[in-house]
Amino acid sequence: MILKKDFIEKYTDLLAAEAPAFFETFEKEPVTAFRTNPLKERQQEFPDKIPNMSWSYYGKISGKSPEHVSGLIYSQEPAAQLVGHIASPKKDMKVLDLAAAPGGKSTHLLSYLDNTGLLVSNEISSKRAKILVENIERFGARNVVVTNESAERLASVFSAYFDMIVLDAPCSGEGMFRKDPAAMDYWNADYPAQCAQLQKEILASAMKMLAPDGQLIYSTCTWSPEENEEIVSWLLEQYDLELIPIDKINGMVDGIGYPETARMYPHHFKGEGQFVAKFRNLATPSVKKIRQGKSNLNREQVQLWQNFCKDNLRTNLEGVLQVFGEQLYLLPHGLPDLSKLKIARNGLHLGTFKKKRFEPSFALGLALISKEVVHRVEISEADFVQYVAGNTVSVPKELPNGWYQITIKENGLGFAKVVSGVLKNNFPKGLRFRS
Repeated sequence: MILKKDFIEKYTDLLAAEAPAFFETFEKEPVTAFRTNPLKERQQEFPDKIPNMSWSYYGKISGKSPEHVSGLIYSQEPAAQLVGHIASPKKDMKVLDLAAAPGGKSTHLLSYLDNTGLLVSNEISSKRAKILVENIERFGARNVVVTNESAERLASVFSAYFDMIVLDAPCSGEGMFRKDPAAMDYWNADYPAQCAQLQKEILASAMKMLAPDGQLIYSTCTWSPEENEEIVSWLLEQYDLELIPIDKINGMVDGIGYPETARMYPHHFKGEGQFVAKFRNLATPSVKKIRQGKSNLNREQVQLWQNFCKDNLRTNLEGVLQVFGEQLYLLPHGLPDLSKLKIARNGLHLGTFKKKRFEPSFALGLALISKEVVHRVEISEADFVQYVAGNTVSVPKELPNGWYQITIKENGLGFAKVVSGVLKNNFPKGLRFRS
């Protein structure tokens, strides 16, 4: 890999005697890894566990595998996984992932929340927000709203609201050069300073949304001090914050001048580049009231949903039922009025109201576990190949007609109807593929 002269000079000065070992890593292959999803009912063991971290493994699994399609695994390189590990939100927290696409950090945060509290997962790019929604849906979480907004507009709705805000900030991307060599094309000596200005603007909005005693996790995938420790200095000068020390594991090292922060270099750490700092908000609490959302279903819609639940579910789903057009969603409790925001996913998509009937969604079938559904049908791996390609699948003829949660390796793969020994295909057309 050919590195730019300014980059070589910068990190020769910064790393001194360690510089040769650092530059040598750019001739090596990037490290791949993945996490397992603790929200899924049937877990699997994999080789090459990443030490000191929950759910994390080195290696690679095909995006066409049952494990990936059912949401049991999420591919994410090791340094990026440390952001969620350091955040480690507690159950029932209200959490914001401010720059969330494609969804690695959001799904990691959801693993800790365990379908409690709330995650608002935001992405300003409409195109990337669609990818984020797809990954969140596959993960099977129920307590997520995906927004497609600027930090400034979010701050107008979520004033001092979140117990934790995670900002993996847009940055110069130096830590991704090995994984994505194209990131070098737009790097120049002035680029980190330009990125730092944008990071400050986003953080100014983030601080308006952070509740007193709330935690801010700030990270970048770059080694540039302008975007890392200098941002830490700026935050400590501008706001009433304190740094929370980060335990160093797996080759992480102290930040420059701030031992509470963490840097990941590929010559120390088995992964790519990352910087993380963790803060606590020391601001004085104020009393705020959140207007609870109300259901907007009409009488017929309520009856259709209740009929579906009676026939097909063994659980009462907690949240606020909201219909948007003909689409039914379950929103987490305690949300402010979101009507002024662009929403990419309004909670858990439950399904669609059609003429005199309700059809359950793919997302609902991914989210539920066996004790929560009345009817389940397990398909084989051979049937899985046919089903994800859009074909019907034969099932035992003695199975009664009706809605079934489909499972592969005992994890949900959506809902579909059984009619006379045939499992109709309900796998979303936009997700279909051939192995």
